[in-house]
Amino acid sequence: MPLPIGDVIGILSDNLRLRGSVLPIPPKKATRWARGLGLPRGGATVLYTGQMYQLIPYIELAVRAMERVESTPLAALAPLGRRVNRLLNLTPLALRPLARTRAPYDRVLGDIAHLLRQAGVGFGYLYDDDLYSGALAYDLGLDEVVARHAHRVVEAFRRNGVSKIITVDPHTTTMLRTVYPTLVDGFDLRVRSYLEVLAERLPPADAPLGQRLALHDSCVLARAEGVVEQPRALLAQAGVTVCEPAATGRLTWCCGGPVEALYPARARATAARRVEQLRAVAPAGVTMCPLCLVNLRKAAADELPLRDISQVLREAHTIPTTPTLTTATKKAD
Repeated sequence: MPLPIGDVIGILSDNLRLRGSVLPIPPKKATRWARGLGLPRGGATVLYTGQMYQLIPYIELAVRAMERVESTPLAALAPLGRRVNRLLNLTPLALRPLARTRAPYDRVLGDIAHLLRQAGVGFGYLYDDDLYSGALAYDLGLDEVVARHAHRVVEAFRRNGVSKIITVDPHTTTMLRTVYPTLVDGFDLRVRSYLEVLAERLPPADAPLGQRLALHDSCVLARAEGVVEQPRALLAQAGVTVCEPAATGRLTWCCGGPVEALYPARARATAARRVEQLRAVAPAGVTMCPLCLVNLRKAAADELPLRDISQVLREAHTIPTTPTLTTATKKAD
């Protein structure tokens, strides 16, 4: 039988309501990326991850598990799984990605932090208060539980004296900039993607790459937030020739997410079509969203190397991977 979609969504909803995330992960693992970077706690301007990059290894394992049971008799056990999960958090028991699987996504966050410091931007980090944004739950239509969760997140910002937020991924950006103001009365926090900040402040690359890369725009960042020219300007500055696929900018083709959690086969087909479009214009590609990165990588296998834009920019600016960050003096606008 097919997966009971209502029960799958119900598990994610229960997790967000009871435990603060659709896939609750230990705070130590969510904040591990910042270890040794010397980031101050809180402050007027913070780098907010919304836990999206940290969740990707767990999402991958969850999708694989659903692919294995999709259209099998085991799918009938989903209602039982939901009842058990209400009493016991099954995420750390059922989903245990290896450290080497988590490490690349932690490095993305470290690269973003280094790039911002390279641009002279001063910022802090909320550590245990860097809560999940609710993005995937919102995409799945869980409006009521997302609204309650949004108040928890905003309270964490206010408790830490935050007035300006730098986000690291498209889904978190649009949650805070477009969705939260409709859910939280008096929402007055200024929200910008790190790509917008870097496009204004990052100095010229000291090691231009001289590469041709196919650029995959995030549906959310391009369509909902209008962030289209900034990643192109940053890549050009890094010595990258940006190759535009058949569907690009505000008309970009979807990577297949976030429906991979509910319809794995449909998501794979969508991602495969996008990989074909990217391969048609360049030998390698670049993304700016963790969901896009993982979905397209699965579809591409070894046929199209893909990297997050932060990795490309870091290489062009020869920023070490894990040194302690130095104190910066400028504020984020």
